[in-house]
Amino acid sequence: MMGGELPSITMPTRTKKNIAYDEETEVWKYGDRERLREAGTEKSALHILKMAYVIWFLKHQIAENRSSTLRELYYISEGWKRAKFSAQNDSNLLVEDLEILTDVQREHFHLRPEEDGASIFGPLKIKEDTRRGPKEIHCQDDVGESGYQIPTNVDSLELIDHDAQVVIAIETGGMYARLIENGFDEKYNAILVHLKGQPARSTRRVLNRLASEFKLPVSVFTDGDPWSYRIFASVAYGAIKSAHISEILVTPSARFIGVQPSDIRDYDLPSDTLTEQDISALKAELTDPRFANDYWKEQINLQLDLNLKSEQQAFAARGLDFVTDEYLPARLSDMNILKQ
Repeated sequence: MMGGELPSITMPTRTKKNIAYDEETEVWKYGDRERLREAGTEKSALHILKMAYVIWFLKHQIAENRSSTLRELYYISEGWKRAKFSAQNDSNLLVEDLEILTDVQREHFHLRPEEDGASIFGPLKIKEDTRRGPKEIHCQDDVGESGYQIPTNVDSLELIDHDAQVVIAIETGGMYARLIENGFDEKYNAILVHLKGQPARSTRRVLNRLASEFKLPVSVFTDGDPWSYRIFASVAYGAIKSAHISEILVTPSARFIGVQPSDIRDYDLPSDTLTEQDISALKAELTDPRFANDYWKEQINLQLDLNLKSEQQAFAARGLDFVTDEYLPARLSDMNILKQ
C-alpha cells in the first residue's frame, strides 16, 4: 500500500468446474482456474480487512495456546466494527481461504467445529493423549455402546493395532446401532464408523488413516438418495470446498455398498417419491465429474426412472436382522471386500 499498489489475493475458484482428478494421488484437487480479489472496490477491500483481523486473532490464539470454535470466531467478529461477518458461512469460507493460502489445516490454527465428532466401534486399538498422559483404548472393550468418539484433531491419535478385515462407514445412527446390537463387528471383524450424516473432516481423516496405515478396505453405507451419494463422494472423491486438503481427507479406495437404486427395485424396499429438489440434485450429479463413471450413471438414471428414494432402515421391512445377516454379507462378498 505504501508503494501505491492495491492489496490483492489470488485464490482458486471453488466450484465443480474447477476440480480435476490427480492421477498420482488418486484424489480430486482444484484445477487452474483462479479469481483475483483486489482491494479496488469496497467489497473486496472489506474481505481483505476481515482476513487481516482473522489472522491477527489466530496469531494471538496460537501464542496463548488457546482454542475456539468456528461459531465462536463468528461471534468474536461482532466486536470488529467494519470487519464483522454477516453470517457464519462467511467466516467459515475465509478460514478455508487461509488454509489454502498457508497450506495449514484449521486444526493447527486451534480452530475446531462446534459439533461433536462421530464414533468408532470395532476391533481397533488406539492411543490418545489425555490430561493424565497417553492412554490406550480398545474400541470394543474400553468404550460404551455408542463407541469411541473421534476427536477434532485426529493427527493426535496413534493407531496401534487392529483385528479387522473391513471398515464400514454408516450414515445414520439407527443403522450404526443396529450393526453393533447384532454383533456385526464381532462376526465379521468389522470396524464400524458412524458418519453422523455429512461427515466431519475428523471422520474423513480417520477413514483416510485406517485405509492408508492399515491397508483396510473402506466401504460406505448410506441412504438411497442424491444427498447421501454426496456423503459417499465426500469420503471417496473429496468435497469441493476442501479440495485443497484432499490428500489427507479422501479415501480413494472407498466403495459404495448401498442403498443403491437397484436395491430399491430388487428388494422392493419401502420408498418415497423423489421431490423436485431430489431430481435436480440427481441431474446435477450426472454433470459432476466425480460421478462420471458407468456405475453412477447407470444407478442415477435408474433412480430417475423409478422416481423413488429409500432409507437404510427400509431393510427392516424384511426383518430387523436382514441387513446384518443377509444384505451386507452378500453385498460385501460380491464386491470381494468380505471373506465369509
